[in-house]
Amino acid sequence: MQGQSTPAPEPSRKRRHLRGTALTLALGAVMFTVGAVGLAPTGFTEGGKPSHSAAAGRGSVAALQERVRALPKDPAGWAALGMAYVQQARATADPATYDRATSALRTSLRLQPSGNHQAETAMGALAAGRHEFRGALDWAEKATVSNPYSPSAHGVLADAYIQLGRYQDAYRSVQRMVDLRPDSASYARASYTWELRGDQRRARDLMNRSLSAAGTPGERSFARTHLALLALENGDPRTALTHADAGLREAPRDSALLEVRGRAHAALGDADQAVRDYTSAIAIAPLPHYLLGLGELQQSLRRPGHAEAQYTILRAQEQIRGASGGPADVDAILFEADHGDARKAVTMAAETAAARPFVAVHDAYAWALHRAGRDTVALEHAHQALALRTRSALFHFHRGMIHQSLGHTAQARDDLRQALAIDAHFHPLHAPEARNTLSRIDGTA
Repeated sequence: MQGQSTPAPEPSRKRRHLRGTALTLALGAVMFTVGAVGLAPTGFTEGGKPSHSAAAGRGSVAALQERVRALPKDPAGWAALGMAYVQQARATADPATYDRATSALRTSLRLQPSGNHQAETAMGALAAGRHEFRGALDWAEKATVSNPYSPSAHGVLADAYIQLGRYQDAYRSVQRMVDLRPDSASYARASYTWELRGDQRRARDLMNRSLSAAGTPGERSFARTHLALLALENGDPRTALTHADAGLREAPRDSALLEVRGRAHAALGDADQAVRDYTSAIAIAPLPHYLLGLGELQQSLRRPGHAEAQYTILRAQEQIRGASGGPADVDAILFEADHGDARKAVTMAAETAAARPFVAVHDAYAWALHRAGRDTVALEHAHQALALRTRSALFHFHRGMIHQSLGHTAQARDDLRQALAIDAHFHPLHAPEARNTLSRIDGTA
């Protein structure tokens, strides 16, 4: 991918025809699959970045259910319904909806066993939603063989590559997606690849292009959410608030916009409004990173009972996940490391890293090992978390604290300063800890 992923020349007539017959999984109704046409990248926090409004997902599901009732032998209709269920599951944090997605997609594949790139792409998105990224890769590879000109299939392929640590392959897949269809979804994915590499300017420019190209409320919400996140990650909560407010005027029940607005209010010192926004987001979709964010905010406000209420829900969610046998997500590992049993967090992280060697997983693994007193091996994973030069205050904080425990004072100072330079309010508990540790290092405490 060169520069800002300049679109390639218009495809040939044959390629245009094939592209037109592809399933369009729009960016907007799901966290990474919107409406029924297009995919945005699996992102940084769990699931990939924030989910979108459950209401949009319910609307598309209802319409597609009616479609398959009218045309029960249409494999594309069942594939679109399956993708809409994936979207709904990500938006509502309801894992049972994934079972409905599986049923719909199996019906599509039964009706058209071969060459069914719509269902194959959707099966890849379903596997990714369940954090089964090797399965997602298999399905996406099938989809790109069935239809090499499907941008959505290349998007799912890129998601799987990223989570499996195959970053160069992911960059090529995203470039292919942009070349095939330079639209809101492909620009959003391209933005994320530059964010991973620490180039916030390119990431922001491409996400602005995604916003300009957006044709649906869901696409606009997605772009606004990520522009707000990019602003927060650069220590600019006022710009984040502007983007969140603009998005919420159009989509007032978008949980991702509410959560990011809560983070912006917290950074600006309006804790009460931050709590209200987090609470509203959780009422729509009790996603783990919302619950953890609100719990740690309440803990920072010295409201232990309110914090524990969120942690209780998180523990219940983790019990359900554990019973299913799936790998833990990053939020669950960090929660266990900071608020539970660090040794258990290490076990969880080891299992997840084996299946998903993504930078955020290495960061969580490093922190779990640090909390368990295993700093030497923790440092190895902390280095891997920052190997792409990702601009993350949290990653630098974690590595800085590991360096400090190992007696690497100069390196600890550098990482902690970098964390606070990126975002002085990156975490309600860890940002103050970073400042206090720096004061001790510098002898001013």
